[in-house]
Amino acid sequence: MTSQLEVIAVPGPGAEDVVVAGPGPDEGAVFTGTEDGSIFRISHDGQHIDRIAHTGGRPLGIELDLDGRLLVCDAHRGVLRVDPRSGAVEGVVDRLERAPMMFCNNAAIAADGTVWFSDSSTRYGIEQWKDDFVQDTRTGRLARLSPDGSLEVVLDGLAFANGVALSADESFVAVAETGARTVVRWWLTGPRAGTRDLLVADLPGYPDNIARGSDGLIWVSIASPIDPLVERLQRGPLALRKLVTKIPDRLQPAPKHTVRAQAYDGAGTLVHDLDVQGSAYHMVTGVREHDGRVWLGSLHEPAVAYVDL
Repeated sequence: MTSQLEVIAVPGPGAEDVVVAGPGPDEGAVFTGTEDGSIFRISHDGQHIDRIAHTGGRPLGIELDLDGRLLVCDAHRGVLRVDPRSGAVEGVVDRLERAPMMFCNNAAIAADGTVWFSDSSTRYGIEQWKDDFVQDTRTGRLARLSPDGSLEVVLDGLAFANGVALSADESFVAVAETGARTVVRWWLTGPRAGTRDLLVADLPGYPDNIARGSDGLIWVSIASPIDPLVERLQRGPLALRKLVTKIPDRLQPAPKHTVRAQAYDGAGTLVHDLDVQGSAYHMVTGVREHDGRVWLGSLHEPAVAYVDL
């Protein structure tokens, strides 16, 4: 499926993720966070863009909390809550298993207020994401913050844990493994509760953020198509993988230009495949379907974008 891409510039690079406000004073507004730590609100018509807060770090995944605040995964500061009215920033979680988080990435919030979130690596932060990706450290984690404040790592050993989403009936939570090109499913209810399998295997590229849309589907951003060199490196000796990450950036494998997102139902069946050709916008790392419009974010672009289904 191909669609026309509309791009809305924001005053900062790297509008990595997007979320759309539901009923309320900001209904239809889009929120995103940029490389300089800013959180922006974009009006529903794209005509007004306001900086509403500053995290003091690097905001990535962004969600709407049950009380109307934003839940932000900040790569440097961990899980935060941001009040879009006052701009107040509150720290929620910055440590896992008694150690500071290296790379808090993305989250999903259950109906009871449980927060599921990913920590991409225990070895490298966001500035060295390529090191973790190429070296395939498999130190990513999925954690759960319960309403009573208890904190637990539910899954570890993940290949660059990234986007997080809950199924429409909350029978499972899904987490993207960027390095393995899979979406892992952790069952929460039913006979398979407490076990893991794959919602999707062998994706056509490297997944980043994922999110459940208003259509109930799980949308997966594809940041880059498959890179044969990266695939070979990940299977090579660790010494070689480490060596590659030491050479200058211009000589390292780089994400290929693409604008792509896919949507899957709860059984892992592909429902939509958005593949926009010929756009200068690239490296889609955030995706959010809302009432038939698919909003996109990018780790590098100073803009968000959207396509209509």
